[in-house]
This record gives sequence, structure tokens and C-alpha cells, in this order.
Amino acid sequence: MGKALDGVRVLDFTHVQSGPTCTQLLAWFGADVIKVERPGEGDITRSQLRDIPGADSLYFTMLNSNKRSITLDTKNPEGRAVLEELIKICDVMVENFAPGVLDRMGLTWERIQSINPRIIVASVKGFGPGPFEDCKVYENVAQCTGGSASTTGFRDGLPLVTGSQIGDSGTGLHLALGIVTALYQRTLTGKGQKVLCAMQDSVLNLCRVKLRDQQRLERGPLQEYSQFGEGIPFGDTVPRAGNDSGGGQPGRILRCKGWETDPNAYIYFITQAQVWDKVCTVIGKEEWLTDPDYAKPVNRLPKLNHIFATIEEWTMTKTKFEVMDILNEVDIPCGPILSMKEIAADESLYATGTLVNVDHPVRGAYITVGNPIKLSDNDVAVERSPLLGEHTDEILSQVLNLGEERIAQIKASGATGAPVRQAAE
Repeated sequence: MGKALDGVRVLDFTHVQSGPTCTQLLAWFGADVIKVERPGEGDITRSQLRDIPGADSLYFTMLNSNKRSITLDTKNPEGRAVLEELIKICDVMVENFAPGVLDRMGLTWERIQSINPRIIVASVKGFGPGPFEDCKVYENVAQCTGGSASTTGFRDGLPLVTGSQIGDSGTGLHLALGIVTALYQRTLTGKGQKVLCAMQDSVLNLCRVKLRDQQRLERGPLQEYSQFGEGIPFGDTVPRAGNDSGGGQPGRILRCKGWETDPNAYIYFITQAQVWDKVCTVIGKEEWLTDPDYAKPVNRLPKLNHIFATIEEWTMTKTKFEVMDILNEVDIPCGPILSMKEIAADESLYATGTLVNVDHPVRGAYITVGNPIKLSDNDVAVERSPLLGEHTDEILSQVLNLGEERIAQIKASGATGAPVRQAAE
């Protein structure tokens, strides 16, 4: 057993969510991730949505596992010198500053290349080159500009953003793939390169089935959408389709036993053509198998509301887990709506490392997500997030190999925080 990215050193110049998601994933694969933070403040998420006074927030701790933290004032000449020494020895530099910030710091691509021609500089931006490339972007903005919001929700309702962080975390996952690919290419060329991942692009990549449907719509109505069966005309753009399946299978979220008091007592149910006979048998509607109005998918389209209402009469007599057990037994696709409380209590997720209990010296024990990508030969345990500047001395002495006198000089300048004054001899 080993570490997939053993020997790879990452300079983490990121904050909030998109960049830290990327660098945390690299750390989970064994990379040595050095997070550069402002003295006294650190990543803004350390204090955002704080639930325990004086402790790093869960927002921060759940995005910064397995990293080392160094505090560095990069406007201080000594701090800038330390930063450039780190650039010199790192394989990857990741940043998600607003457009133009690195250049204004004097860290242009040309300058970074002159310091370390093998380094890979990976950036998260809101938009790629174009009319909006200088705009700041946050999670919901990315969902709106990437096509997700316009296609999420119900036909007669507002566009909706999803609770999944497909803009921030989704972009971080895309960027991590780009970095690993660039590292592989460097083994062939010996050269570093720039890796750019725009949040709009990442969201659009995850919404590709809707771009597919936009092109199909130009050639006729989208027959798998419920509104086709209901006889409602389509406009000139992909509509919001409620809980219809993006793969062309009629699907709905149906109430289960206890829905009156439990907001998550629901199950997602798909009436696939290949299991239609099983659906009819399970809900006790065997007559539909021979009824010409129900026997074929095309005949069922105008009756989907009635079909799902009938199925719901059956699901409401059972809990969502009972429904799942019955349907899985005969291979009917379904999925219970799991609350975050239910997910956090699922022991199987801890057994696979998808959820992890971690101890923290200030906030105590907390639950965090683990590596969602499982490798058979990547032995990296999930560790807690670092305290602000926790590894400053360690990085200066062990990573940069600086002597005591030089470290004292750097600290005295205030480059790592409040100036440390040496006692007079």
C-alpha cells in the first residue's frame, strides 16, 4: 500500500470552496499540500458560519483535511521571498483569486515560470476567455450561467439552484483531474503548464444532457418530458422538467408512509419500459399489461400523471425503505430521499471511508466527508484540517531547509505574523 501522489508537493494558494476542494482531493491522494494563509486571519471560511466560538468552522475543516498551514504576508518582502522559495520547490500551484490578482501581485505566468519552469499553475475562474472573464463568480452564479438553474425546477415555477455545490466543488473536482493530467504530461515533456477550470464550463459539463435536449428540441418535441404527454406545447428552449429522468425514463418523487410529518418520506420511482411488467405486478395493476392504453411506452405518455398517482397510492402504504426493499428485489430502479441526518447515521458510509469521524484539538470530534474516489493502492487516512499557521516553523525548517538564524530573521520582519522580537543580549 502507498500514496498515489507521494512526492508531489502542492502550493495551495486557495480559499473558500472551489480551490480547497481541489487541493484536499490531491492531499487525499498523498500529495503534500502546503496552504498559504494570511497571518491573523487565514482562509475566510475559518470564521464563516462558525458554530463553536473560537473554533474553526465546519465550512473550513471539511474542505482542508490533510493539509499543512503556513502563515505568510506576501506583501512583506521577506514573506514574498519565502513564497518564491516555495514556488521553486513545488510541483503544483493552485489559486482561485479573482481575475488579475496574481498578475497584480507580480506573479505573472512568465515570472512563475522563470522561478520554476516545471511547475503547474492551476486556476479556478468564474468564466473562461470572453465577455465575462473579468467577472467574479460564486456558486449560484455558476449554476445560473452554466445552464443548471434554467433547467431545474418545475415548468410553471422559478428557475432553481441545486443544493449540490456543482459550481464550487464540481469545479474543484474538474481542476484536480486537470492537474493530475498535467503532471502526467510533464513526465513526457519535462515542462509545466497552466491549467484553467472555469466554473461556468464545469457546470455546463455536468448539464450536457440539457444541451443535448436543446438540439433535439430544434427537431421536434421532447417526447420523454411529461409535458409532451400532457399535450402542453414546447417553447424554443429546454424547459424545466420537474423530476423527470434526464435519461428519457419517466420518473417522479412519490410520497411514502409518514410523509405528513416527515419532509423526506419520499422515494424516487422510475417506470422503465423494461421493468413495466414488474411495476404492474408489484402495485397490483396486472390489467395494465394487456390494456392497449398502457401496454406500450408511447401509449402511456398521456397517462403518466394517472400512472404515478396510482403508484403513489401503493408507496404511501409503506415506508420509503420498505418500498426500496420490495422494488430492489425485482430490479425496479428507485431511490429513497435520504436526509442529511439519515446519511450521517449510515454506518456503511463510514465503513467505506465516504464519511469519517475526525478529532480536532479545538472543536472536538466532527464528521467530514472522505475521499469519494477509491483506489485499491492509495493508503491515505483522512486527517483533520490544520490550525492557522500550525506548520509555519515546520515548513520553514524542514521543507525550505532554513536555519534558525534565517527563520528568526523572517519572523522578526513580521512576514509570518506579528513581528517576533529577539531579546537583547
